[in-house]
Amino acid sequence: MRKAFAAAVIAHCATPQHFFLTGDLGFMALEEVQAVFGNRFINAGVAEQNMIGVAAGLAREGNTVFAYSIAPFCYARPFEQIRNDVCLPGLPVCLVGNGGGFAYGHMGPTHHALEDCAAMMALGMDVKVPVFDEDLPALLQDLHRPTYLRLGYDARPSGHPVPAYAPWRQLLPGERGVMAALGPMAGVAWSALAELPMAARPAVWAVAEPDVRQLPDAMIAQLRGGPLYVVEEHVREGGLGMSLAAAVLTGGHAVGPFIHRHALRYPSGRFGSQQFHRHECGLDAESLHAMVREQTA
Repeated sequence: MRKAFAAAVIAHCATPQHFFLTGDLGFMALEEVQAVFGNRFINAGVAEQNMIGVAAGLAREGNTVFAYSIAPFCYARPFEQIRNDVCLPGLPVCLVGNGGGFAYGHMGPTHHALEDCAAMMALGMDVKVPVFDEDLPALLQDLHRPTYLRLGYDARPSGHPVPAYAPWRQLLPGERGVMAALGPMAGVAWSALAELPMAARPAVWAVAEPDVRQLPDAMIAQLRGGPLYVVEEHVREGGLGMSLAAAVLTGGHAVGPFIHRHALRYPSGRFGSQQFHRHECGLDAESLHAMVREQTA
């Protein structure tokens, strides 16, 4: 997804009022951004706290600034600077965390981002989790306040066109409740359930903005007291599941079982590929398929 992000930045944000900072990362993806931005592209080095301070200073001068790094280095290492320098004054800085969830696999927990959405939403940031590569141009249109953009891998099933971007999109119709999946996990859910008969599967909805304030009317109609599945490559605390549960309760919507599949951190104490960790947490396509079959049996 990072190459699609770079192309979207060049197409939509290559103006004199946009700056791009990187923490010495983005090789094989950001070279063209560097060429187009010229001296507005700054390699801040392995100094993420300084990078956020510089980004805040540039934003105070009336610019919109991207600050790019591997996700945990982008939100965890410079947390104090994000809070004090960017969020408190409400500056237009877009943190770009590449490799959300378990994406960096074998590199282990120092490179995984499992609580990033919760941490950034707690500071009042707009959190955006693109589902597909095509989502990125739309997500870069409104960057007027502190924003966290979590990049992953486009996991759509092959041969299927994707609907135009919206914070909530139905990817697959179904008659047995609703499955709401965050970011690229929606593609995994789509692949997992596409072959099930419509009468035996939930409707699959892709969610790109986990701070849920209001549910789509079409989704509410599909619930009808049926199961509500929530799927996210993020810990339970402060993610889509909690946000969606609060919206359901606040709205007084009738739902059946609330089934939340989320990152369990490291149940076995072992580290492996993203697929290994997803399987351990019941987040791979086979596990999601089995979960729905069991629920609808």
